Amino acid sequence: QVQLVESGGGLVQAGGSLRLSCLASGTIFSRNAMGWYRQAPGKQRELVARIGSSGNTRYVDSVKGRFAISRDNAKNTVYLQMNSLKPEDTAVYYCNAEIAYGSGIQMYWGQGTQVTVSS
Repeated sequence: QVQLVESGGGLVQAGGSLRLSCLASGTIFSRNAMGWYRQAPGKQRELVARIGSSGNTRYVDSVKGRFAISRDNAKNTVYLQMNSLKPEDTAVYYCNAEIAYGSGIQMYWGQGTQVTVSS
């Protein structure tokens, strides 16, 4: 059974930093693409950052240059370093795993962690 457990959210002032972590279990972590999504009140969930199994990364334009996604395959953990945080970054952040099976790709989600940026 695949499980994703996020940690590291909290309240921070604008301009501050936070690092989110997501520990994965029940899967061969190194083979999976991993991502961070976020959902603000009244808005759709959006992809923030994604890292492939080879380490290639992709970011939404609004966080480029401020956020960095990384992974440690030895620890089955993916990170999201968030710097220069803005009030508009306030959202619930979800860890995501894309796991390929013979029939296609299955998406798995963590429970989410709240990030609140005060102005």
